[in-house]
Amino acid sequence: MNIAVNTRLLLEDRLEGIGWFTYETLKRITQNNPQHTFHFFFDRPYSDKFIFGKNVVPHVLVPQSRHPILWHMFFEWSIPFMLKKVKADAFISPDGYICKSTNVKTLNVIHDINFEHRPKDLPASIAKYYKKNMPKFARKATRLATVSQFSKEDIAQIYTIPLEKIDVVYNGCNDLFKPISEADSVKVRYKYAAGRQFFLYIGSMHPRKNILNLMRAFDVFKKMTSCDMKLLLIGNAMWSNKDIQSLYHTLIYRHDIHFLGHVKTPELAKIMASANALTFVPYFEGFGIPLLEAMNCEVPIITSNTTSLPEVAGQAALFVNPDSADAIANAMIQIYKVPHIREKLLEAARVQRQKFSWDKTAELLWASFEKMMA
Repeated sequence: MNIAVNTRLLLEDRLEGIGWFTYETLKRITQNNPQHTFHFFFDRPYSDKFIFGKNVVPHVLVPQSRHPILWHMFFEWSIPFMLKKVKADAFISPDGYICKSTNVKTLNVIHDINFEHRPKDLPASIAKYYKKNMPKFARKATRLATVSQFSKEDIAQIYTIPLEKIDVVYNGCNDLFKPISEADSVKVRYKYAAGRQFFLYIGSMHPRKNILNLMRAFDVFKKMTSCDMKLLLIGNAMWSNKDIQSLYHTLIYRHDIHFLGHVKTPELAKIMASANALTFVPYFEGFGIPLLEAMNCEVPIITSNTTSLPEVAGQAALFVNPDSADAIANAMIQIYKVPHIREKLLEAARVQRQKFSWDKTAELLWASFEKMMA
């Protein structure tokens, strides 16, 4: 078969959640199915590291699709033209966007529909595009995949799509995320946290990630404990972080909060493995890969009791109400002061993490593709 794939999020040194999903699944699927030809559709010059074998044929399409007008041009002009040109038997889109005008069988991966629940978190033009087009993308697709049972049920309910049309393909975790020696952890702490222990957040500075309440909670934690703990936040600013900046300047312990920006994965894994705990408390999440990264590094987790997060974390986290800075702070205090809670969470993590791997993700995604083609 000629299988076309939307690979516009394969960006060298800039892979994030969906980009990693795309990379890890396609690497395995293309190598496990050498009898098929995979046509990768990029929207800019690509790295050879994304050409996983001789059965992968890269194509650079225009325009670069980074806002609603260009999304429309890329998916409704360039993609249909290329599907015809390569005589595609099927199309896979790992990021939720598809071509509405093609009759080529399409497997669409919609990771979550957070914008349906929190539209004000997005710029108006992007929220409008999603609201108008994502239901059409979901209904037009021959088959859908998503990354949690929560998202499956959410998509089915909001878009009135039969549950049997949607497959769950959980995310996996990069092999770099694993425990490191105490000596290496000390080096990390001196490099990033003035030698102190630290709580860690990983993700974008998107409003739904709840950075504001996390910072408020850390300030409460510091007041309650008078300890020298730091809070490290890793991730790119997304659209606007003026609220974060404004709150930061009001906090008593703001100098113990450090924004590290984007960090490459090998270094990120070392920072995670050196953390006192992962503090990941978003309002809405379709999966939450940082939870797996923490479990694999044997780092305790504080996370929200909402959406997909209890499904992914199982018994390996302290769950909090993301609307309550005090609840988040109390969980921080428990992690800091009560050793047996840490041990209980880590013991549960060793069991829970066995449910997830990129090998399993790739197998499930290919099984979904085969159902579509049957």
